[in-house]
Amino acid sequence: MAIGVTVGSVTDELGAPSFVHSFFSTISAHCEPTGWGRRFPHLMNELYQGRLPHGNALLALAELRQAKATLSKLPPASVVWDIENRQSNPPWGDNIAPQITSLGNYFLSSTGRDVFQILEEALAASAEGRIDAVLQ
Repeated sequence: MAIGVTVGSVTDELGAPSFVHSFFSTISAHCEPTGWGRRFPHLMNELYQGRLPHGNALLALAELRQAKATLSKLPPASVVWDIENRQSNPPWGDNIAPQITSLGNYFLSSTGRDVFQILEEALAASAEGRIDAVLQ
């Protein structure tokens, strides 16, 4: 069963639970040296936990953009599949598409879209429509 982000009646699929966990694990491992949700509380402690209040959507959007900027400077081999088990690897190993050049463009949804772009659109829609974003 895939996880998606929902704002109102629109849901965009992200991927398998392990893939979504890897996305957030990679952000935390490389962007939050003092621990999960310390630098990006709205993104990591609200959205990842299942619901981001629309009043925090622009804050989470800024956090997401900061995370992408940081991850764009890191090679794909720096992916963190599971922050609780740093020895684990993605099921596809190092076999990735040649167009993936950094962690900033590593995460593609199960429908082939960039996860950062999907979340940016969802968070912008959440703020504009004053509707909470739900990860489910």
